[in-house]
This record gives sequence, structure tokens and C-alpha cells, in this order.
Amino acid sequence: MGFRSRRLAVGAVATVAGTLALGLPGTAQASVRAVDYTALGDSYAAAPGVPSVVDAACGRSDGNYPSLTARSHGWRLTDVSCSGATTADLTGSQNGLAPQLDAVNAGTDVVSVTIGGNDIHFTDDLATCAGLTSSDPAGAPCKTHFTADGTDRLAELVDQTGPKVSSVLRDVRRRAPHAKILVVGYPALFPDDGTGCTSGTVPLAMGDFAYLRDTTKKLNGMLARQARSAGARYVDTYTPSIGHDMCQPEGRRWIEPLVTAPPVAPAHPNARGEQAMSAAVDRALRCVRHLW
Repeated sequence: MGFRSRRLAVGAVATVAGTLALGLPGTAQASVRAVDYTALGDSYAAAPGVPSVVDAACGRSDGNYPSLTARSHGWRLTDVSCSGATTADLTGSQNGLAPQLDAVNAGTDVVSVTIGGNDIHFTDDLATCAGLTSSDPAGAPCKTHFTADGTDRLAELVDQTGPKVSSVLRDVRRRAPHAKILVVGYPALFPDDGTGCTSGTVPLAMGDFAYLRDTTKKLNGMLARQARSAGARYVDTYTPSIGHDMCQPEGRRWIEPLVTAPPVAPAHPNARGEQAMSAAVDRALRCVRHLW
């Protein structure tokens, strides 16, 4: 064996050893010990309206991104994500359920967290915006409403949520000191270029689309900063979902519009959206050796 061959062989052994030590998906590690994956979060993780429902109380689907990710890697999944969850519901009881963080322990290998949208009351905010549309359909009545006192109340809520997310991530790390922690952000609900759509299924004033887009970006920016501060990995689901927002036609959109028929959840990812979120998680996992 020449020098180059020996060097390649040594490199291959080192790569395999490093991969096994990190417990990456799709390696011999899986045959030694199953990877324990715990999913925490709100409805964007639970995926209400996406077939098939496995927990009606939380609107949790077996087609959500945690389930898709776990199945693709052969991981053991503990999914406690629940629609309506806030950061407080991760440490406290939601509808009589145990705190979501109780599902995280020293044996947990991977944790994903999607949280923060309900802390800023984004679903209610969208309902408020839709209700204001008729007053100025060509203007920005929603933005005017939330900035009437000279400050952006939604931006303030995002800032106030940052320390809460930080506390959650510290608690995850305390409970699972060796786990890979993924903070999964929110996809693009609205056109990224700031333009609107006139469809009756998205009853928002034309000038408010850019404001709501910016609010989504502020929320994701905060989550990314908190992830970095906690030594976690932020998973960007926004960028790959550009062009698949609620204004797009059926078959192209990954986010359902504000007016839709049950069981689909309005302003939430559909099955394609959850698949895209799982793909974003997979991309983050492929970079895991460079990040932890």
C-alpha cells in the first residue's frame, strides 16, 4: 500500500470513528443503540390538519416534521408537541398535560424545539389584521393598529419572548447535557417580496403583507440568536419555503391560507410544508459534525 493509500485508509477510519461518536443518522451507530429523539413545540411542530391525527387533544399528526424525521432515520421518537403551546407550556401544564420538558432526560440524543409564535399571539394577531382589512384594503390598517402608540407592539412581543426561549433552551441542556438541540424556525407565511394577494382566502390589506412578513422574520431572527447563544443549531425553514406561501395556488403552497376548509388548519403548514420542514432539519443534521 502506497503513502496515498495508507493516508486515505487512515482518514476513512477517522471519519467513521468520528461519525459513530457523534451518533449521526444512517450509520452503524443505529445498530448499536437507537437514537432517542424528543420533539417539543407548538402547532407548527404538531401539524394539526395534516393526516393522520394521533393525538386529537394536541392536534398532533404522524405526518408532522418530527415524525417524518424520526422515520427517515429510524430514531425512537417521543413527540409531545401540542397546538397552542407557548414557552410557558414547555415548563408548565397545558390543558392538564405534563410539561413538555418532562419528556427530555439524560438519555435524550436529539431535541427539536419550535416555539415562540403563540407567545406573540400570532394567530390572534392575524385575526385582528383580517378584521381591519375592510377599513383600508389598499393600505396597512394592521400595521397602523399595532404601531399606533409609536412603538411596534409585535416587535416588542418578539423581544420579550427572547429570554423565555433562552430559559427553555437552558432547561433542555440541563436535562439532556449531551443532546443535539435543534431550534426549528417558522416558514414563510407571506410572499417574501412584500407583495400581497387579492384572493378571498387571504383577507389582508395589501400594505400589511410586508409588515407581517417582517414580523415573521423578526421572530425567526430572535430564535436564531437564542439558538446560537445556547450552543444549539437553528434550522432555517423560511428560506426554502419562499415562493410557497399562503398566497400561492394549491399544489404549490406549503402554508394554508387564512380561510380554508377543515380539517386543514388555516395559516399552518400542510403536508408538503411539514415535509419541507423535515428536509430542513435533515440538512441541519448533515452539518452536525461541524456544529457540535
